[in-house]
Amino acid sequence: MRRGDPGRLTHSRRGDGPPLVLIHGIGSRWQVWSPVLDEVAPHRDVIALDLPGFGASPPWPGQPAHPSPGSVEHLTDQVAAFLDALGVRRPAVAGNSLGGGIALELGRRGLASSVTAFSPIGFWGPVGRRWCQLTVGGARSAAVALRPALPPLLANRAGRVAFCGLFYGNPGRLSRNECVESAAALADAPGFAAARAAFAGWQLRRETAAVLDDIPVTVAWGTRDLVLPYPTQARRARAALPAARHVPLPGCGHLPFADDPQACARLLLETY
Repeated sequence: MRRGDPGRLTHSRRGDGPPLVLIHGIGSRWQVWSPVLDEVAPHRDVIALDLPGFGASPPWPGQPAHPSPGSVEHLTDQVAAFLDALGVRRPAVAGNSLGGGIALELGRRGLASSVTAFSPIGFWGPVGRRWCQLTVGGARSAAVALRPALPPLLANRAGRVAFCGLFYGNPGRLSRNECVESAAALADAPGFAAARAAFAGWQLRRETAAVLDDIPVTVAWGTRDLVLPYPTQARRARAALPAARHVPLPGCGHLPFADDPQACARLLLETY
């Protein structure tokens, strides 16, 4: 694991086999993938990273300036440079939410051999995009405002259900420490505001996504996703990516890895 190295991204690397890169969503960190790592790592060289400005990775450099800092395009540039520095060429890539958009963009650029996207952003209309911005923004505001009270609040199941129910289908199964640490990561992420604002400029359409027909792509959606609701978002994804495999994850939320780690691990291993 590498931490605090300017110009690089904090990441966890473990396992053996073909490389698999895991990219988290807005306000999150690489540890969101922890529930699936034990099952995936025996079969893959897994690189789970913190995006710039999230988790323990430093914010992106101020220079050279990017026209849309924190956007999918900008963050994809950063991830591509990081992988190039590691000497990792065209890995399998998986992402969740914002990370799902980045994974798809890496595939669209020809930089990924396959893509697994869990509840990816970019298949919204104006109302869906605004809803996503409001929900994640509200969660961030709550994490900041309640931070001193979070350890006792999240010590009991009812508190975890109330605070984490937006993102998980079964929040009561989460541990206190996991919830507290994830809330702190959300509250402290310096890249959050720019990434959330940049959502307004990102939408994946059929005419720009057709190149993804040439590689294996799986799009998975939790049926209890409250951030990017499954019925409308999955329908739009199917229209934009008709050649992809589209998979519902029954009972799972926006972050499905703790809800059904076996199903998520299976998808990661199958999309090759």
